[in-house]
Amino acid sequence: MEETSAGGLVLDDRSEMANAALIARRDRNGRLLWSLPKGHVENGETAEQTAVREVAEETGVTGRVLGRLGMIDFWFVTGRTRVHKTVHHYLLLRTTGELSDVDVEVAEVAWVPLAEVPRRLAYADERGLLRRVPAILTDSV
Repeated sequence: MEETSAGGLVLDDRSEMANAALIARRDRNGRLLWSLPKGHVENGETAEQTAVREVAEETGVTGRVLGRLGMIDFWFVTGRTRVHKTVHHYLLLRTTGELSDVDVEVAEVAWVPLAEVPRRLAYADERGLLRRVPAILTDSV
C-alpha cells in the first residue's frame, strides 16, 4: 500500500534569529516526540497545497512556500498491511496566525529557535532536511 503526505518547516521570519513552529505528539510511553507538521495529501491537492494546509491545521500558523526541503520515505506495518509512505517537505514563511495546539493529533506546539531545531526533532530524517534551509532562504529573496 502507498501513502503520500506533505508538510514542512514554517519560520516566523527570514533572519538568522528565526523561530520554527514544531509540533509534538506523545508516543506509546507518553513521551513527547517533536516533529515537523505533516498530513495526508487530499484528492485534488498538490503536495505544496497540502503542506500549507497541514501546517496551518497543526500549528495555527499559515505560511507561504519558499522552497522544497526534500522528501522522506519509509515503510511501516499497520495490522496486516505493509505501507510505503512518502512525505514531501517544504520551507514556509509565516504570513498569518498564532500558534495553537487545538488539533487533536497534536499534544504541543512551540516556536523553537532555528539553531535549536536539530536538537529538538525526534527523527534523524527530518533533521537531515534542515541542511537545505540556508540555500532556500538565499534563493527565495
